[in-house]
Amino acid sequence: MTTPFPFTAVVGQDDLRLALLLNAVSPSVGGVLVRGEKGTAKSTAVRALTSLLPEVAVVPGCRFSCDPASPDSGCPDGPHDGGGGGASRPARMVELPVGASEDRLVGALDIERALAEGVKAFEPGLLAAAHRGILYVDEVNLLHDHLVDLLLDAAAMGASYVEREGVSVRHAARFLLVGTMNPEEGELRPQLLDRFGLTVEVSASREPDQRVEVVRRRLAYDDDPAGFAARWADEEAAVRQRIVAARELLPSVRLGDGALRQIAATCAAFEVDGMRADIVMARTATALAAWAGRTDVLAEDVRQAALLALPHRRRRNPFDAPGLDEDKLDETLEEFSGDDDPDPDGDGGGPGGGGGRPQPDEGPAGDGADAARPAEGEGEPAPGGAGEQSPVRAAEPFRAKVLSVPGIGEGVAGRRSRARTEHGRTTGARRPQGTLTKLHLAATVQAAAPHQRARGRSGRGLVVRRDDLRQATREGREGNLVLFVVDASGSMAARQRMSAVKGAVLSLLLDAYQRRDKVGLVTFRGSAADVALPPTSSVDAAAARLESLPTGGRTPLAAGLLKAHDVLRVERLRDPARRALVVVVTDGRATGGPEPVAMASRAARLFAADGIASVVVDCESGPVRLGLAGRLAGELGGTAVTLDELRADSIAGLVKDVQRRAA
Repeated sequence: MTTPFPFTAVVGQDDLRLALLLNAVSPSVGGVLVRGEKGTAKSTAVRALTSLLPEVAVVPGCRFSCDPASPDSGCPDGPHDGGGGGASRPARMVELPVGASEDRLVGALDIERALAEGVKAFEPGLLAAAHRGILYVDEVNLLHDHLVDLLLDAAAMGASYVEREGVSVRHAARFLLVGTMNPEEGELRPQLLDRFGLTVEVSASREPDQRVEVVRRRLAYDDDPAGFAARWADEEAAVRQRIVAARELLPSVRLGDGALRQIAATCAAFEVDGMRADIVMARTATALAAWAGRTDVLAEDVRQAALLALPHRRRRNPFDAPGLDEDKLDETLEEFSGDDDPDPDGDGGGPGGGGGRPQPDEGPAGDGADAARPAEGEGEPAPGGAGEQSPVRAAEPFRAKVLSVPGIGEGVAGRRSRARTEHGRTTGARRPQGTLTKLHLAATVQAAAPHQRARGRSGRGLVVRRDDLRQATREGREGNLVLFVVDASGSMAARQRMSAVKGAVLSLLLDAYQRRDKVGLVTFRGSAADVALPPTSSVDAAAARLESLPTGGRTPLAAGLLKAHDVLRVERLRDPARRALVVVVTDGRATGGPEPVAMASRAARLFAADGIASVVVDCESGPVRLGLAGRLAGELGGTAVTLDELRADSIAGLVKDVQRRAA
């Protein structure tokens, strides 16, 4: 077994170390989400934490880690005698793979034995193994929605339920949830994001001395893992003793009314949703005081708790930059620094009073996507006749119509197009291929019924054999690849119109984020087309590329379509089950390249020949309309919609029209 990398040897990750240690002191803080670029020791730090946790007392032979002092009365391995002797084992860190099945997470019930013998033969899953320990999810933002739902349920109730056609098993599942993610690969679902108590942003140090030390320690560990661990053993032992001391001190820590008012005022000032942030801040501030060896929570504890507990709860959409305005935080804490009782008249002393909540636009960073956008400039055409203009800011995004791929796919779970999935409504039954996961009870009984006399049935029970079992087929929703092909040429460069176009694409990007799609961005202008963003799950990366998109020059429509077709060809090799939806944003003009109109027509027919679903967003404006976008949509085998029709509150039959024309 490889010696774990010492926790104290993780260099330059002070906030990450502190957040993990606070959860070790007080597991009720609620876990940690670690956001950062690749190669920043996120996983190393999390795995190293396990060696610092105190041992866990368990009932001998219990697969669900029941506490001998207070065993779970509903434990499937019970009942256990309370107060009996127990055994100790190290705290576990259980890793949940992104591609795990539902049965691997919650456990599997032997349906055949349950039906034929009435026996609850249950094999525990990862939630049972993580009980009273750490559940670690690397790349948590890539976790499938159905696993996210199960995690949310278990985290909320502290228990896991396995239901199979009326046969149920329940067991306790209380764990410290730790997740790591690279924001470049996509954002996390808001419901799961809120379940993490704390969040930290990590990045590689830019200090040469610190980078040298990281490399030196890594090489020393690779050369002699055991010797390296022994070198840091004394420091780890000191940290472990400090954790134990802080746990013992924790019940004595006093969270005064003044600190509570500061917590409430801070959460109100930053407009976080719900009350979970207040509770997490209170628990974090208390743990900070215990870690420092104090019995009173100070303002500095509240400030540090806010920096750890609030940034991920302020994001309203994936385009908002994470983080807190620290000047605004200091002003709020200073305003509510007094220890006096709240003003009984409610007009200035508390978080709901007139002076207790700064205006949303105070401070240098505001909410929403505008905080990360460059200021809109007027921009003049570049010299030399190129006609290039500086980037224009996108208009305010809106709720977009749902565009879907026709037919039924078999791609990854999502929320856009119809697909055969493991979850959703039951549409039929089939013989199971491999392990039975979703029993179709009526079809199973129907298959077994004709054979009861031949099988010697004598009692009331039904004699069921493996050949009788039927797997339910279900229909749900899948995520697609939404590839945007955006015209950035001079014909689209009128600044007001380009602002509206960017706002429409931004709206579709937000819709793609909510529906768990991958997105890509191809732009064309001048004499060529570029892949501005290869297919990715990070819609905020697409939004950033869209913001900096310059405009001007000729319109090489054919080049844009051919580039998009090539992107789809490569992506089909990588992910053949994921279907694509191409969204072409243009006025339909083609002026770049040889025989621009004829070449664009030929390129469009490639999409129709391959059966690729497409929508053309018609950006033509003015009193005289040529209808070129509609003609392009016909050649693509798709449909055309105007910018106004793209809004969710217009043209109720848009989706049906898209499906009808593409069928």
